[in-house]
Amino acid sequence: MFALIAFSIVWPLSGQQLVWDVDCNAVFANREGGDEMRPDQTFLFTRLEPELGVEYVDGKQNTHRLMAGVAWYQPLNDNLQGYKVQPTIYYQGTTHSGWRVTLGAFPRHLMRHGLPRYLWSDSLNYCTPHVRGVMLDYDNGHRWLQLMVDWRQMQSLTRREAFNAVLSGGINLGQSPLYALAHIQYNHLAKRKHAPEGEGVNDDVTINPMLGARFEVGRVACAAQAGAVLQMQRCRADDRWLTPAGFVADLKARWRWLEVEEALFAGKDLFPLYERFGSELNLGDPYYRSRFYSRTDVRGHLFSNALVDVSALLTFHATDRITGFWQQVSCRFYIGGTGKRVNRPDAAINPIF
Repeated sequence: MFALIAFSIVWPLSGQQLVWDVDCNAVFANREGGDEMRPDQTFLFTRLEPELGVEYVDGKQNTHRLMAGVAWYQPLNDNLQGYKVQPTIYYQGTTHSGWRVTLGAFPRHLMRHGLPRYLWSDSLNYCTPHVRGVMLDYDNGHRWLQLMVDWRQMQSLTRREAFNAVLSGGINLGQSPLYALAHIQYNHLAKRKHAPEGEGVNDDVTINPMLGARFEVGRVACAAQAGAVLQMQRCRADDRWLTPAGFVADLKARWRWLEVEEALFAGKDLFPLYERFGSELNLGDPYYRSRFYSRTDVRGHLFSNALVDVSALLTFHATDRITGFWQQVSCRFYIGGTGKRVNRPDAAINPIF
């Protein structure tokens, strides 16, 4: 931090300035129901992410930013154990034409467009706040593209090497309310050092085309989209591919302070290797192992503006086997000078939890 301050003072570049962020999240949640996929539990945690950096604009009006800080995740239990403090350090460059590259260990909420829960679960956003790799993205308001590579684990004697690559894109279809988007993911889980005989390398490929529409009903802003999701997974030791597929649909509606979201899935178990490798291979929500899954979120924004969003959430889960009911109160508070906003309709994670 002190090196960045000194660097900003002595470096004589046009448009150079100090920038900083403080992003704080607090979540209280209770989960209950006949739910073998997510056990009944009550938890409370906070996450504090301060950042400090240097920004300058070059002669071609491209913006360059170097940021450093920490992400402190603290579950609040009896003994205050289980915390994580992870370093944040990244470079971000933005061209005047809208392209942006981010490289290093950077917050997931820098993604302009979030990912569905069958690719990234809520727990991943909660407990693993960083992407450790590179992201290239572009957005001009009519079309967008986002490529992200996350190096999730380094190889050791006890830990497998793992990385996750996701290519996403979308486009508005002319002047109509229709739009198309797609996600393509490759998730890789390699071997440990000096792995025992028979420990195979694992591959997880997802292809997810979608078609959607934005519209209004009275004063209610709505968005609906539907498509297919195809998984291709294998353990190379078995030498065969597993190819489950299904139908997915989402409906979102917002009126003033009230937000409702419905997510539907019907098909085969999307994570056929989950019993063997769990979330080390499959990053999505294990609810998508069901043949049918419905998730309904009803959220009320108690306080909501550019800097703070305090909300209460009721979540109803139903599969072909079980039902579940979650209650949650969360707060995201942001102050800083890099231009992020908490309660923005097109935010990647709005709110984060």
